[in-house]
Amino acid sequence: MKKFAWTLLLALLCLPSSKAVPTLTMWGDQLEKSLDTYGFDAEVAAFEKRYNCKVMRLSMGAGGMDPQKLSTAVAGGVPPDLVRQDRFTVGDWASRDAFQPLDDLIARDRRKPNGIRKDEYYPSTWNEAVFKGKVYAVPNQTDDRCLYYNRALFRKAGLDPNKPPQTWEELKDVAVKLTHRDKAGNLKSVGFSPNYGNVWLYMYSWQADGELMSPDGRTCTMANPYTTEALQYVVDLTNAMGGWKRLDAFQSGFRGNALDPFLTGKVAMKTDGNWFMATILRYNPSLDFAVAPAPVPAARLRGQGRFKGQPKFITWSGGFSWAIPRGISGQQKQLAWEFIKFDNSLEGQRIKWKVQRDVYKSLGRPFLPDMRANMVVNDQILKEFMPRRPRAIAAMKVFQDMMSYSKYRPVTFVGQRLWDEHVRAMDLAVRGMPAHEALMLGQHAVQKELDKAVAREHYKALPRSAYVAMAAVAALLLVVSVGWVFLATRRLGRNARAETRAAYLFAAPWIIGFVTFTLGPILASILLSFCEYDVMHPPRWVGMDNFSTLLSWQGDGAIVLKSFQNVTFMCLVGIPLSMIAGLGIALLLNAKVRGMHFYRTAYYLPSIAPVVANAILWLWLLNPQYGIIDHAWGLTLTKWFDLPAPNWMSDESWSKPAFVLMGVWGAGSGMILWLAGLQNIPQHLYEAAELDGAGVWSKFRNVMLPLLTPTIFFLVVMGVIGALQIFEIAYIMRNGGPLGAPADSTMMPVVLLFQNAFQYFKMGYASAMAWILFVVILAITLVQLKLSQRWVHYGE
Repeated sequence: MKKFAWTLLLALLCLPSSKAVPTLTMWGDQLEKSLDTYGFDAEVAAFEKRYNCKVMRLSMGAGGMDPQKLSTAVAGGVPPDLVRQDRFTVGDWASRDAFQPLDDLIARDRRKPNGIRKDEYYPSTWNEAVFKGKVYAVPNQTDDRCLYYNRALFRKAGLDPNKPPQTWEELKDVAVKLTHRDKAGNLKSVGFSPNYGNVWLYMYSWQADGELMSPDGRTCTMANPYTTEALQYVVDLTNAMGGWKRLDAFQSGFRGNALDPFLTGKVAMKTDGNWFMATILRYNPSLDFAVAPAPVPAARLRGQGRFKGQPKFITWSGGFSWAIPRGISGQQKQLAWEFIKFDNSLEGQRIKWKVQRDVYKSLGRPFLPDMRANMVVNDQILKEFMPRRPRAIAAMKVFQDMMSYSKYRPVTFVGQRLWDEHVRAMDLAVRGMPAHEALMLGQHAVQKELDKAVAREHYKALPRSAYVAMAAVAALLLVVSVGWVFLATRRLGRNARAETRAAYLFAAPWIIGFVTFTLGPILASILLSFCEYDVMHPPRWVGMDNFSTLLSWQGDGAIVLKSFQNVTFMCLVGIPLSMIAGLGIALLLNAKVRGMHFYRTAYYLPSIAPVVANAILWLWLLNPQYGIIDHAWGLTLTKWFDLPAPNWMSDESWSKPAFVLMGVWGAGSGMILWLAGLQNIPQHLYEAAELDGAGVWSKFRNVMLPLLTPTIFFLVVMGVIGALQIFEIAYIMRNGGPLGAPADSTMMPVVLLFQNAFQYFKMGYASAMAWILFVVILAITLVQLKLSQRWVHYGE
């Protein structure tokens, strides 16, 4: 044995020593390997070879869908080395000290061959990554928006295919000529939809010379006259296409890729980004299309009035950038910086696009490189790798030229809130709210956030004593609980004490988990509800400000009230209908017939299906274009009574009834309780009622219903609590629209809480909202318990 041990030790000592290879960890959208990343894979491999390192990539959605993960990693001191970040959010992350300024690295390497030089980048891309005069990210990819139009449809309508509309007035006129309806007035094809493609209110506002923020970033100017003019144009154009109801119903059937409505001829014109050309080349390469600058107000085109000296056309650009999170230093920071330079160099991009082109070519797929933020690199890459297709070359030339006149979204720490409010204003305006009023609502909400940020500096950080006090309260609660259990156990007999100790021993894992992972956060949320807290900075004590803002009409009282109104509808309409449906099914399933076990299982199954799966299923069922429910509606109610099928999730009048319908379909969970209650009723009571001459209705009213009151009470209590906690269906069934869409009709208290906590990172504010919701649920439950003494009848 000793001989073997010495031999093993000698072998280990003789092994060649190797130095640990450094690892670069990067997070971001679309980084994990796929068919579309072969080129990037090759670029990463070349970087690994040159710098003798290993690159770990993870698609964490840090630019959009999963900011919580990045925020948690940075706050916890374990951030990735590099983040591929949506430039529009850089200002927000920089304001919370999540990213490091890169000015020192830029200045140090500016004169090196692969250095980052500001003058080589499109101004809009560079400036979007600058916050308070410092550069927090280096842009790598960009895009902009122009008007796509179908030349074949122009010819078919008698229009000149070489003369696309240049002004808003021309766009409206041409769009009407290219729009077709059936005999019932429903849209068969549209010339142009103002909210389809990738245009948004931002672009219309910039075209009208409106700005949503002041130059210093301190004032929200969303309701300025020019943006109001732009929004009114959107409303007028929507009405010219048949109104928002018909337009939403028509657009609900839109699909992507080969079924894209622009490719199939259902939409003649749309404003979209340069990336859409790849879809055209892949799925309909023979499409006779062209690209032109998006139409603008006639006065801008002529250079009159406020537009004098300004460019005739305007676009806006977005895209991604590379950022280094807070906490990365030394070798890791230098490695991250080297990758940023490599990815923005002509060498790195040549490696990437050569491999990606060859892969697509081997699969018979068309290839189109994206636009780079570095003008020098962009020009060369497009020159070398642009496919030799005249239409694509001409279109990309338009996009490339328009980058010189590109705007970018305001760099502000309230960027996400500003975006959400401008989308909400557009949604409200097309549905009938005056344009200025809709913009004023958004302006007020954003300005409130700006003012709170300034006021935050006057509040003191939470002292360490507050954390000590919270820990002491938690310890006291634990001691009191243990003491109460100990005293209660001592009063029991010997055998009972042994059984009680065994019971607590078996429950210990759950109790420990509750105390550690639930009780702690509960106590912390109480403390945070009196603080301003954004995860990145220490909490600041603000007293009752969060609660006063929530309950004040000068604060968020209106949207909070709207969310509770929506819940009230679900309680008053949804709960009774679900209970009636459950009772009806239970009565049918209480019969003693053959095969009843199968029917009971079948009716119960929908209630155990995952909520996400149910929501997606109902989105299909309720689709106005191809949904089964609207199809059946059309064959019956529309045909017989001339009642048009609703738009469901696109119409604020029908969105909550859609939730109710979904709840009735899942009444199987309540059905089980009803069935248990029915089978618990003694049979002799029915027999006694029959001897007294009672009929079916009399037995139901005087025997069955009173003895079902415990079940009714339980279902009502749990139904109200469940309604107040609605989240999943409201989040999923908005079908990609803003939270609460359409027109705040699906905004529920928990959805509002989620939005503030995990989109705006207002954790203190969200904690206050959670405790208000808790008090409301507690109060309603206590009232129900008190009233139950008057109408709930138990068997004994």
